[in-house]
Order: sequence, then C-alpha cells, then structure tokens
Amino acid sequence: MDDNTLVCDVLIVGGGPAGLSVASTLPDDIKTVIVHQDQEIGLPVRTSGGCWMQDVDRLGIPDGMYQRVQTTEAFSDNEHATLAFGDVVPVILDTPSLYQWIAQQSDHKDRTLLLGTKFLSARQRDDGLYESKIRARDKAFDRVISKYIVDASGWHFAVLNALGLVSKPQRLGVGTEYEYPLGDNAPDRALIFVGKKVLSGYGWVFPTVLGTLRVGVGVIQPDTDKSPRELLDAVVKDKAYTDRLGLKLEGEPIVHSGILPSVAYDDRLVFGKVIRVGDSANFATPTLGEGIRICMDLGRLLGEQLGLAVKTGRDRPLKTYERRCRRKLKRDYKWGFHVNMRAAKYTHEDWNASVRRMRHLGPDALVATFRGEFPPLKIARIFLSVIRPYLRSRLRRIRAGKA
Repeated sequence: MDDNTLVCDVLIVGGGPAGLSVASTLPDDIKTVIVHQDQEIGLPVRTSGGCWMQDVDRLGIPDGMYQRVQTTEAFSDNEHATLAFGDVVPVILDTPSLYQWIAQQSDHKDRTLLLGTKFLSARQRDDGLYESKIRARDKAFDRVISKYIVDASGWHFAVLNALGLVSKPQRLGVGTEYEYPLGDNAPDRALIFVGKKVLSGYGWVFPTVLGTLRVGVGVIQPDTDKSPRELLDAVVKDKAYTDRLGLKLEGEPIVHSGILPSVAYDDRLVFGKVIRVGDSANFATPTLGEGIRICMDLGRLLGEQLGLAVKTGRDRPLKTYERRCRRKLKRDYKWGFHVNMRAAKYTHEDWNASVRRMRHLGPDALVATFRGEFPPLKIARIFLSVIRPYLRSRLRRIRAGKA
C-alpha cells in the first residue's frame, strides 16, 4: 500500500453533529477516518442552533454551550403572539463549541480526523472493500480503503450520489443569518417572523450565550426564487419593521449560511455497507428544520450498531439502526412534511391567520408543532386547540342573532 493511502474499518464523510456522534460511540479499537471539508470543526457556522432544554439535559451537553430562551414571540404582517411553551424551555446552542465537544469524545479512539479535505468519489472493489478518493490541501494522501462508509455529508449526499444509490435532493431549505452584537436587545428573547417579508419560509431572531444576536431568514427553493440574503437585507434595513419587532441592530454583522434537504422522509438508510445519517438521511424536522438533537441521538445509535456490525461481520445491527430511525421519525415526518408543503404556499393572510391560531394553542400543541412531533393524541389536541376558538366565536354569533 503506498504512502498516499489510508486503510480503516469505517470512513465517515462529514464532520457535523451526525458524523461526529457516530465516531463518539464506535468502539475504541475500530479504526475510523473522518473526512471533513472545513478547516475547523464547527466553523463556519451553518445552522442557527435551535434546540430544547430537555434534549440538552438528556444528551449531556455542558453548561456554557447554550442560551436559555424565556420569551418567544411570533410576528406576521398584522398579528403578534407570545408563545406559551409551559415548562418546555427553548435553547440556542453555540454550535462551534458543541461540535468541538462532540469531536473530543472520540479523540482517545483509533480515529483520524482529516480537516480541509474533500471527498471526491467512491467505488466498491471486487474484494468488497470501498475505495474512496479524497483531496487534501497538503496532498499527503488521496485514497481511503474502508469496510464501511457513513454518509454524513449533509445535503450534498456525497457518498450516496457518487455510488449512484440516491440522487441529491432538488428541494432545499436555504438560509442566511447575520450575527450582531447583542447591544440593548434582551438576552433571553427569541422571535420568529413570517409573512410578506419571507414568503415560502420564515425568519428568526435568536440570542446566543456569547452575547450576540442572530437574525436570519430561510426559504424553500425552488418553491421560491428569492435569495434569503436579499430578503434578510430587506428586513434589517427596514427600520420600521425592526422597530415593530423590538430590535436594535448595531455594528457590522458576521454572515452565516446553510442548506438542508426539504424533501419527504425516506426510511431507507442502509445500502449494504454504506449507511447515511444526519442531513444526508433528512433527519432535520420538516417543520422548522431543527435537527442537531436528532443527529446526535441517531448518530450515537448508528455508532453503537455499526460497532456491532464491524465486530460480528453481520448486517443485522445496521438493520436495527434503520428500523429504530423509522419508528422514531417516519410518522411524525409524514405529518411534518405535509405542514411544510402547505406553509410553503401560504399567503401573507394565511400567515396572519396562523399567528392568530398560535395565541390559542396550548403549550402541548405548540411544543408538538415546533418540535415536529405528531402522535395521534397530540394531533387531536392541536385540532381541538384550533377548532375550539372558532366554535366559541360561532356560538356567540348565533346567540347574538337570536337576541
């Protein structure tokens, strides 16, 4: 084997929360190579980092890597609602420090982390092993030979596309975010805004634990041909609009951008010894595109099951991973994608009506909608929360007519 070749048990393509979480739970002695295109884990920032305190606790994320949100508000063109989440607390993750923390959990393992390295192609050899071509800036090596490949490359679907297993998604959520100094803005207040400013998408305002304020816009393409950056510029330059949102934006912002798939959930995750996880598996919720907690959860699950597959040479553990993901996500994502497709066609009047409904939704229904969780009981509660105000209004009109 020449000096430009690495040999391993598992090649992980992608160094985001999914791929890093897989590595974190693989057995210590399984030789793993992670190929990541960025020069540093977690930078540049590609996601706004929305999550929930209950998941932060369950995942063991340390203090100092997230900002609690005490007040969340929704704005449309003519409506405003303060959202009641009850005991459920939203948080905003500091994604660079979080991703670096996940990466550290496999530092002691037989793991090689290649930064600033691009995955180019892969093929399965006659002996069943996979030969992947990569391009590193220092040109130290250009091949990785592995028994298994994990596609954690995000919306690129890099491995799946290279092997002709799954094509890249054509419908994408595309976002741009400006990060400002916090200034006089509340450190625990988050906003979402919808309507004419961001049709076929939504905007957000999130405080961070670093004392900054993230203002962003995300849209679905090709449902719209609007650029999220142009839409965001129009928002931040409209003083009357930012005054209505209660924002004071000062200083030169740092620019972040990100892309994720916005397609129906596909429950096939295992293709022989090629497995997908994270955004390559469409794990982000179809309602708000919030996926870090899910990528960590299911990435850890894949690491455990892939470890068993490597040790035993059997496929059954990978099928267990696929089955558990299907059980966790398929039903909820079917409903969530229905919500996604409807919302992408909303007019500004539809958004006004939606924000009005938010004022009447109870905490359980609001949390379920925002988290993209739709078991039958919660669906019934959401329906009742929406229909009850209408029935009361209808009854009042009937009584008034009789009087």
